[in-house]
Amino acid sequence: MNDTSAGTAAKAGRREWIALCVLLLPLLLVSMDVSVLYFAVPFISRTLQPTSTEQLWIFDIYGFVLAGLLITMGALGDRIGRRRLLLIGALGFGLASVAAAYAQSAGMLIAARAVLGVGGATLMPSTLALIRNMFHDEKQRGTAVAIWSAATTSGIALGPVLSGLLLNHFWWGSVFLINTPAMVLLLVTAPFLVPEFRNPGAGRFDLVSSVLSLGAVLPVIYGVKEIAANGVDLPRGLSIVAGPVIGAVFIRRQGRRPDPMIDLRMFRNRGFSGSIVTNLIAMFAMVGFAIFSTQYLQSVLAMSPLTAALWSLVPSLGVGVAAPTATQLARRVNRAYVIGAGFLVAALGFVALTQVRAGSSVAVILVGAGVYAIGLAVVMTLVTDMVLGAAPPERAGTASALVECGSEFGGALGMAILGSVGTAIYRRDVTDALPAGLPHGAVHAVRETLGGALAVAGRMPGGAGEAIRRAARDAFVDGMHAAAVTGAVIMMGAALLTVVVLRRTEIAQPADRPAPASGPASPEPSLRG
Repeated sequence: MNDTSAGTAAKAGRREWIALCVLLLPLLLVSMDVSVLYFAVPFISRTLQPTSTEQLWIFDIYGFVLAGLLITMGALGDRIGRRRLLLIGALGFGLASVAAAYAQSAGMLIAARAVLGVGGATLMPSTLALIRNMFHDEKQRGTAVAIWSAATTSGIALGPVLSGLLLNHFWWGSVFLINTPAMVLLLVTAPFLVPEFRNPGAGRFDLVSSVLSLGAVLPVIYGVKEIAANGVDLPRGLSIVAGPVIGAVFIRRQGRRPDPMIDLRMFRNRGFSGSIVTNLIAMFAMVGFAIFSTQYLQSVLAMSPLTAALWSLVPSLGVGVAAPTATQLARRVNRAYVIGAGFLVAALGFVALTQVRAGSSVAVILVGAGVYAIGLAVVMTLVTDMVLGAAPPERAGTASALVECGSEFGGALGMAILGSVGTAIYRRDVTDALPAGLPHGAVHAVRETLGGALAVAGRMPGGAGEAIRRAARDAFVDGMHAAAVTGAVIMMGAALLTVVVLRRTEIAQPADRPAPASGPASPEPSLRG
């Protein structure tokens, strides 16, 4: 690390950029693990024969554990060292991947997926916090965060494609085994290339606060996802209410402790708190609408899962260009206006999606999805950089965890709210369009989901089956239009909110100095393995 004069941030060199490439390994794999099971479920069902409840937990346990432990792991990394936590997480993630690949029962697979979630919770905030500590120059950090954002988005998009390709040639466990070689490479190279950072003044780890943070996050995400999937009932409503109540206890404890997990003073910075909310809104739209585009390709256009996954990669191509372009543009224009423009571009993409019809060309939905993905990539890249720039370097782990936690909340809320809007319109329109005389059970199945409707149509003779199929697809597209209009309105509101809240915020301090790796006397972070 080069010495700097006061007021000038140290420039990162070749070593830091190589270290960034190393950090992209776990980032890609953790983001891919969110979506890699999409195609593997039928194979797992035939081999392990899980119950319907077990199958849901195979999907959901990873995200639940990941979301619940993000704040804890971010604070732990600040205390024991971010590189150390990264390596511990990589080892756990690699071993859990092997256990998942060779699971002999649904229970074993659920347990392995839970451990994968623990590993993911250590890896995600560690990578972003290390970027904050390696890149002190604002321009370089913006570029590094843009690469980080593009890698995250690419991992989620690549997951289903890679899963489909592997399942064409190997057994279902191969979708987990791909993690292991990358984690071995990380364990070998990171001690030599990635510098260690920790906050020597962070104090003792607070186990009670860790449990409270878990209780504040997990019930809300669980409740929102369950309501999105199965509708509102008392237990799910109480689960959502329990989260803020426990969260209030957690915040009260943080305000009273001399060494809190989260320094509440960070939220007084509008650049920090406003950026976390902005990122939540962006993820609300990105994740919330993804289910519509995926179902449209598979169920309305009748594509095979692998073909649909390959087509779904097309919108992500623009993301790889949008993230670095946004960083360059924000150096010349107030980034609040760039973020606001990103939201407006996303709104334009949602408006374009209202022109999709059941018989439209695949190009129509890909253009709309590509436009909103580009706009949201601009937003997420810049607000992530704002959070890291506004947070003190010694709190980078916690700040990174809060960004990721906001992303999980935003995605869960998006699936619940946009999904509910689309489902309500679908049920109304399909009920009105169904042919008379259908059995009650068939009507119920048709109203529940588009997949259920197509299954019923396949069992019906001749014209009745085609009428159901046409009614269900048209109703689904109507629901997708309603969700797109909702998304467009929210994006326009977010654009206005961003300009009002963020245009006068201080983003980064040019002279910020890294926290020492060990002991207050060390003037620079250790760069030795």
